[in-house]
Amino acid sequence: MKKSIAHLKVKGRRVLVRVDFNVPTKNGTIGDDTRIRASLPTIDFALDHGAKVVVLASHLGRPKGKPNPEMSLRPVAARLAELLGRPVAFADDCVGPPAEQAVNSAPPGGVVLLENLRFHPEEEKNDPAFAKQLASLADVYVNDAFGAAHRAHASVDAIVKLLPEAAAGLLMERELKYLGDALSNPARPFVAVLGGAKVSDKIDVIENLLARVDRLLIGGAMAYTFFKAQGLPVGRSLVEDDKLDSARDILARASQRGVMLLLPTDHVVAPKLEANQPTQVLDVDDAAIGDRMGLDIGPATVAAYREALKDAKTVVWNGPMGVFEIDAFAKGTMAVAQAVADVNGTTIVGGGDSIAAVHKAGVTDRITHISTGGGASLEFLGGQTLPGVAVLPEA
Repeated sequence: MKKSIAHLKVKGRRVLVRVDFNVPTKNGTIGDDTRIRASLPTIDFALDHGAKVVVLASHLGRPKGKPNPEMSLRPVAARLAELLGRPVAFADDCVGPPAEQAVNSAPPGGVVLLENLRFHPEEEKNDPAFAKQLASLADVYVNDAFGAAHRAHASVDAIVKLLPEAAAGLLMERELKYLGDALSNPARPFVAVLGGAKVSDKIDVIENLLARVDRLLIGGAMAYTFFKAQGLPVGRSLVEDDKLDSARDILARASQRGVMLLLPTDHVVAPKLEANQPTQVLDVDDAAIGDRMGLDIGPATVAAYREALKDAKTVVWNGPMGVFEIDAFAKGTMAVAQAVADVNGTTIVGGGDSIAAVHKAGVTDRITHISTGGGASLEFLGGQTLPGVAVLPEA
């Protein structure tokens, strides 16, 4: 277990919190503030326990190491001030005089948000000198950015060695608890639901979970690589031809381990990936797919997946069952969201599309834990060590 902010003495000290404010913004408007809201408990904790100043550092987008006004965190400072109900000072840079001035002139109990870390190429290079400049703004360090924990960047890795005390924030702690318990000590039956476009994105996750789950349900475009590997007709559906052997290997290993691996038995097909297309439900072995593409799981599959989830005690869901952004191909994903919400046990949903799906289905408040880390949660579930977690001290 990692040391938590609850174990730190923050009273009268400058606390640098690495947050994940990598939110969708367009023309200065924030599209979804979930990640900002997710950081509030840690910020409030530091303020409630007498922090002298809370300094927040984050990246936004991929500005390629130079300032880009489109990726400024300034709009985030305004939104954060609304959510916290107190002023948030904004520093025009994350290091150097603008950052120092903003931190030094903050009132007791003030909050400062630094400009985008990735405006400096040194951040992604894990540069010790850059980390030292960041460290000079604080007395203690807290990492609450699970979504950035899989990157060995200066604000996540190098900085930890430069401040006398470091710990995980409350969000990071929650992520590690729920994902960690699912992998090491799940209540059973443990069911994983994996969807999305590509098998290649999820191979490590599938391989790591095969040793742990009781059932694995696969949907989304990645199912078509499995179908082709079994000689089933796939029409113009998305297939990764270089992953056919991996798919066969996964099927064989699931069978050897006695893991129930479910693939769709029927699907919704259409000529094009567009709204207002004529759709048809076919069994997956029906050659009538012709040159159409499979874009959602069908009703028989929905019923089977609902049944497989019914008695689950731990569920991990990552990736949609179809192209749910288009209503004609959203039924499968919405039904799975509902089935996961109905589970009487611990439910964990990760990945941007799955999170969007539970929002769209209106069941967010019935999910035990929604993971804010897309790539990080996949790497964690894939059994990889996350540099930003490994570097934090144990409790």
